[in-house]
Amino acid sequence: MPVERIETVIVGGGQAGLTISHCLTRQGRAHIVLERNRIAERWRTERWDSLRFQFPNWSMRLPDFPYAGDDPDSYAPRDDVVRFIESYAAFIQAPIRTGVEVRALRRVSYGFHLETVGAAIEARNVVIATGPYQRPAIPPAAAGLGRVVQMSASDYRNPVQLPPGGVLVIGAGASGCQIAEELMRAGRTVFLSVGPHRRVPRRYRGRDIIWWITELGMDDAIADGESARKPPLLISGAYGGETIDLRRYAARGMVLLGRLQDARDGIVSFAPDLERTLAAGDDSFAGFIAAADAHVALTGLSLPRETVAVTEPAPAADPIVTLGLRAAGIETAIWATGYRYDFGWVDLDIFTSAGDPIHRRGVTDVPGAYFLGLPFLHKTKSSFMSGVGEDAAYLAERIAAR
Repeated sequence: MPVERIETVIVGGGQAGLTISHCLTRQGRAHIVLERNRIAERWRTERWDSLRFQFPNWSMRLPDFPYAGDDPDSYAPRDDVVRFIESYAAFIQAPIRTGVEVRALRRVSYGFHLETVGAAIEARNVVIATGPYQRPAIPPAAAGLGRVVQMSASDYRNPVQLPPGGVLVIGAGASGCQIAEELMRAGRTVFLSVGPHRRVPRRYRGRDIIWWITELGMDDAIADGESARKPPLLISGAYGGETIDLRRYAARGMVLLGRLQDARDGIVSFAPDLERTLAAGDDSFAGFIAAADAHVALTGLSLPRETVAVTEPAPAADPIVTLGLRAAGIETAIWATGYRYDFGWVDLDIFTSAGDPIHRRGVTDVPGAYFLGLPFLHKTKSSFMSGVGEDAAYLAERIAAR
């Protein structure tokens, strides 16, 4: 087949791929963006219907393209995020080719060889910007749940989609909590398996948590192995941006469970760690309040005083360590247990034995090969839409210098 040559190929047409496209254009470097489906595809087809952006609208910005709406303190619905990213692609006039899946990437004398359906491309540089949400991380215990309907968080759309009956949600990160709350509000009996997490207030002293993260310098913290191991922050843009409180869920009728350990023939076992996990979440909440108050006292910021309860009391109950799904009326299990990378199409020596990317600030040991859009790529804010521009600018400079 004919081979096209281009200086740089960016694989992935989401916010990261488009951002480095803009940076390369400003550097005057020739490049193309390849997207296997549509721009912002995962926002379109791998998110539930009611999802709202977890960050306030004012923080929904990309390089040279700030939020321009009239509701900066709200949280955009999923389709508005898609439109924002589409508008950015049009604004930067991205040289993007949609519906082009890269099936293989390997080294050649020119640099890199990328195989797509019916075409081949060679490039001196390649930026892998396919994001972190590639393959749901479903544990082996899924095989022991029996005949319940199972799906990942990326497959869930709305309560009507599910069969009648109770729902077990495994994983109490931001996605698991939001899905569990939506199902509870829809009248479903919900069981939520809770793992380690960090609770924070959605707003405190009149400011959003994202404002506080920036003000306290947490977003500029250089990422390391410890950063990646920290439990997830529980924040949500749903229902006007409520503070997530698992004990409040329990007070409203949700059944909280410890960390799922095993499942056999529809009988599920849970660790007796629920109260310890909730207490650790409460400690993180209190620690954040203390850090914010100390910062106000140190800097003299003019922010109103606020007294917040760390948590709401929940009805006392003996912890459930064994649960028969059929006996409990559970007909659906939703896995909100995160994602794994899927770079099987990349034939480059830039991964650990577990398949995790090896890089320093997105730069690999293979000259001309880069990663962008990964969590904690360089700083905490590398995971933020508003933070990807800094990483992209750095990589664009490295590419131009080659």
